[in-house]
Amino acid sequence: MGVLRERRMKKQKTFWKIAAYTSMIIGAGIVLTPVAWLISTSLKDASQVFDPAVWIPKPPRFDNYTKALSVMPFAKYLINTCVITFSCMALTIISSSLAAFGFARMRFPGRNILFVILLSTLMLPAQVTMIPIFKIWSGLGLYDTFVPLIAPSAFGSAFYIFLLRQYFLTIPKEMDEAARIDGAGTFTIWRRIVMPQAKPALATIAVLSFMSHWNDFLSPLIYLSDPGKRTLALALWAFQGQYSTDWNLLMAASTVVMLPLLLLFFFAQRYFVQGVALSGLKS
Repeated sequence: MGVLRERRMKKQKTFWKIAAYTSMIIGAGIVLTPVAWLISTSLKDASQVFDPAVWIPKPPRFDNYTKALSVMPFAKYLINTCVITFSCMALTIISSSLAAFGFARMRFPGRNILFVILLSTLMLPAQVTMIPIFKIWSGLGLYDTFVPLIAPSAFGSAFYIFLLRQYFLTIPKEMDEAARIDGAGTFTIWRRIVMPQAKPALATIAVLSFMSHWNDFLSPLIYLSDPGKRTLALALWAFQGQYSTDWNLLMAASTVVMLPLLLLFFFAQRYFVQGVALSGLKS
């Protein structure tokens, strides 16, 4: 009986393992199908774009990429996007980590109440504050500048503050006490004790912030009117409007814009997964 039971359990385990891998392969195929269509279309001739039978272009048109990048000032739009993205990413990491450090490592009256209020802002739709914030920036004379796109990151993000706070709570407080005995102040503890140990969480925030601002379309659309200040997301939108029939060129430009995100996640995935898991966001 014991042998039969063991065999039955092994068969069940094998069955569920096969079912799990099969479902993951099917899910990955569903997710990757649009990406495959994107790359395939970027290499097609204009006459083959909407032909569902053609997935492997013959011959592949690699010159679509040079044509797509030559019809717009790609280098200028890339610089604009990098300035906004990296500035927001740096400000987000600094401001959110400072606020999270206060909630996780410092004791003060009303700390938990303030943290609950902070979390409650996550339930506030961005559309509710969109017009008032626009009126504030335009009233300050900062419309059509990068300031409204960068400055809000200096005030932190409720989601990133929550994520970092959860991670900071896993760091032993005895290290803070030992540092204070050695004469370290609060800012020194944040900079030299807590931050170096929070690299996985910081990498997670860096990746999420980079993706958010790199792909941001609505904010640049609202605050930027000068074509020379466009970001890559706006450039793709304008590209589609001006060259609505050249879908192969549009897909080629979209592929180029997507590459930095793939490379970033590929190189930072180990820290990203570790940071999400240790921050309590893993289901």
